[in-house]
Amino acid sequence: MTKGTEHNEYCQQVWSNCLRIIKDIIPAASYRTWFEPIIPVKLTNNILTIEVPTPFFYEYLEEHFIDLLSKILHKELGHEAQLEYRVRVVNSGNGGQVTYPHQNRPELKNKNVPFPNQVERGAITNPFIIPGLKQLEIDPQLSATYNFDNFIEGECNRLARSAGLTIAENPGKTAFNPLFIYGNSGLGKTHLAQAIGIKVKELSPEKIVLYVNANRFQTQYMDAVNVKNKLTDFLHFYQMIDVLILDDVHEFAGKEGTQNAFFHIFNHLHQSGKQLILTSDKPPVELAGLEQRLLSRFKWGLSAELQTPDYETRKIILRGKIYKDGIDISNAVVDYIASKITTNIRELEGTLVSLLAQATLNKKAITLELAEAMIDKLVNNAQHELTVAEIQKVVCNYFSISPENLLSKTRKREIVQARQIAMFFSRSLTKSSLSSIGAQIGGKDHATVLHSYNTVCDLIDTDKHFKQHVQAIEKKLKSTL
Repeated sequence: MTKGTEHNEYCQQVWSNCLRIIKDIIPAASYRTWFEPIIPVKLTNNILTIEVPTPFFYEYLEEHFIDLLSKILHKELGHEAQLEYRVRVVNSGNGGQVTYPHQNRPELKNKNVPFPNQVERGAITNPFIIPGLKQLEIDPQLSATYNFDNFIEGECNRLARSAGLTIAENPGKTAFNPLFIYGNSGLGKTHLAQAIGIKVKELSPEKIVLYVNANRFQTQYMDAVNVKNKLTDFLHFYQMIDVLILDDVHEFAGKEGTQNAFFHIFNHLHQSGKQLILTSDKPPVELAGLEQRLLSRFKWGLSAELQTPDYETRKIILRGKIYKDGIDISNAVVDYIASKITTNIRELEGTLVSLLAQATLNKKAITLELAEAMIDKLVNNAQHELTVAEIQKVVCNYFSISPENLLSKTRKREIVQARQIAMFFSRSLTKSSLSSIGAQIGGKDHATVLHSYNTVCDLIDTDKHFKQHVQAIEKKLKSTL
């Protein structure tokens, strides 16, 4: 192989050799998370270029594995070996990619842009204290119970947890700012977000950390708007924060004034090198009712999903809580609870509390029989949740069309409208993501589902007969619950 050549087969072989060594050295979970997603791109003049999914991977590999990679590459290619990363990003102007050499990694610095009418910190009203009091000691609004020690790691949350720990060590100075944590209710978004804040305070006590949920932020904003000059104090207060944790950002939907205020706060903090951590029930691409300029900023850093924990992770979570509470429960009971309660962590822990209460009130031991009796009752009494398939069936029956036609590519008006209504109810009445709904209804993408949802909303407001059809279908759907 001559020095100036590029050969895909040789590149693949070199990277395979590297992976074989790495796999023997690092834990299997780390290997799956940080090395399996990497794609070798080219090998030219002893410079190996690898493609990573996000800037987060680039940053994480540089901070945690660069020594290992350097040694292995030198072993494979000699002391002149070099490594470059190609990060796939949107609108980079370079074919969707940017390339970073690891030897001259660019510092991720933010230009400090002055904010209009900036005032001294001591003159700013803190909305978390009694109005009129001015002080710098800001309560971070964090709960000590939400820490990393009791946030159980699993495949369902490994990426988000790793990102959180890295942020805590160097807030505002990594490529993943903001960190956007999303997932269904009860999967630990608030826990993880607060755990990052607590870790930051442990490592950097001088940092000003603040946790606030979107509803409280909205209330503060409305209070500030109604008092002369208070809005300026409100904005300046949030400019002071070093690490801002905003929970349930999806609740800003439709609130234009609040979104505008947060837009300016976001810009100031980000440009000043401060850290933003946001949580939501959906990824940025699926959020409705938020301004595009905000959504685009939410995508600047890392979006990390918290998924439903698998069986083994659920057992670890239960055992952790049992140990913490000093409860005596057999492995058989733990296994049974983990197998039956599969939706989210909050319900899993709630079931354990209910079981303990039952045993205490009835002065019984926590046996497998008691667990079966209580959990079967809980499961049987739980409300049935609609599926996308069930919604399709009801819509097809209502319009007297076949499922095949609904899922086809036909552009007939009545079929298109039925398909849009099916997507509308799938988004309204299920927890499925837009991508999942589109995949199940004719293999459409998330943008098509969102367009269909908005179209149906518009027609409900403007077409009386269409609205009657939608109401009739909704009635049929709810009768199946």
